[in-house]
Amino acid sequence: MGVGYDSDENTVEECPLADGLRLVAKQELREDDVIRTHSLRAMRNWIRKHPDIVNCRTDAPFLLRFLRTKKFSVPMAQDMLERYLVIRQLYPQWFSKLDVDDPVISDILDSGYLVPLPGRDEFGRCVMFSCAGRFDPYKYTSADMARVHALIGESLMDDAENQIKGYSYVNDESGLLMGHMTLWSFSDLKRIIRCLQSSTPMRHKSTYFINVPNFADKFFTATVSFLNSKLKSRVKFYSGQKDIQKFIDPKYLPKEYGGEVPLATMIVELKKKLRAKREMLMALDDMKINVNGKGKIISEFDDMQKELTGSFRKLEVD
Repeated sequence: MGVGYDSDENTVEECPLADGLRLVAKQELREDDVIRTHSLRAMRNWIRKHPDIVNCRTDAPFLLRFLRTKKFSVPMAQDMLERYLVIRQLYPQWFSKLDVDDPVISDILDSGYLVPLPGRDEFGRCVMFSCAGRFDPYKYTSADMARVHALIGESLMDDAENQIKGYSYVNDESGLLMGHMTLWSFSDLKRIIRCLQSSTPMRHKSTYFINVPNFADKFFTATVSFLNSKLKSRVKFYSGQKDIQKFIDPKYLPKEYGGEVPLATMIVELKKKLRAKREMLMALDDMKINVNGKGKIISEFDDMQKELTGSFRKLEVD
C-alpha cells in the first residue's frame, strides 16, 4: 500500500524535534508525542481501508505534511490527503513527472525563475523567491511553470521545520509581460489556486508581491480574489525590494537583490538537492486513487465554471 517508507499501522516512529521547534508545534499545532502517534496510526488505518486508494505513501514525513497543515484534525487531514491524490490524477500536466533532469524543467530552474532562499524569514519560515522576468512566457507553458513549482514544493514538504513553521513567498514582478498574464486562462488559474489552497499540504503564511507594473493591477486583483479569506489577508503588495528587507534578512536574498549569495550559486545548490531527492520525487507518480467522477471533489471543480462567469463579467465591467 505504501510508496517510499512504508510502515505498519502499529509502528511508533521517532520524530525528534529540536526543543524550539517542539514548542512551536505544541503551541500552534497541538502536537505532542501522544497525539502524533495516535494520528499517524489513524491515518494509516484509514488509507488501508479506503475503498478508492490503490497506492499511497504511509511514512511519517509524508503523513505529517497533512496532519501538521490541519493542526492534527485527523478528518481534515484525511480530506486533504484525498484531495491531494485526486488532483494529481486530474491534472497530471501540473503535478506529475517532477524530474529535475527534464530538459524544460532544468532550463527553467537554470533561469532563476524560482528558488528557495538559503535562509529563513523572521519567523523561521522557508522563503520561496520568484522573479517573473526570468520566466519566458513565449517559450514555456503554464503547465511548465506549474511543474517547476510542484517539483520544488514537493522537495521541501517532508521537512519537519517547513511543515511546522510554514512558507513565505516573495514574488518580484519586474519584467512582467502581457505574455505572462495570458499564459493562464482564468479557469485554469482558479483551478490551480483551488488545488494549492485546499489540496496541497503546505502552511502558506505570507505572500509578498513587489514591483507590480500598473498595467497588471487588474490581473492581480482578480487573481487574489480567487483566494480564501485567510490567504487574502496574508497577501501584501510593495513598491520595491527594500520593503521586503523588513521581513527577510537581506543577506539571504540573492546577491542581485543586495544579498550575499549569487543567484547562480543558489540554483546550483537547488539542483543538487533536487537530484538527491529525484527517486522520491519520481516515485510520487506511483501513488494512485480511483477518481469518482460524481464525487464531491470533482463537483467542486465543476461548480467553479459558474463562479468564473461572474469573475469574467466583473473584469469586463471594471
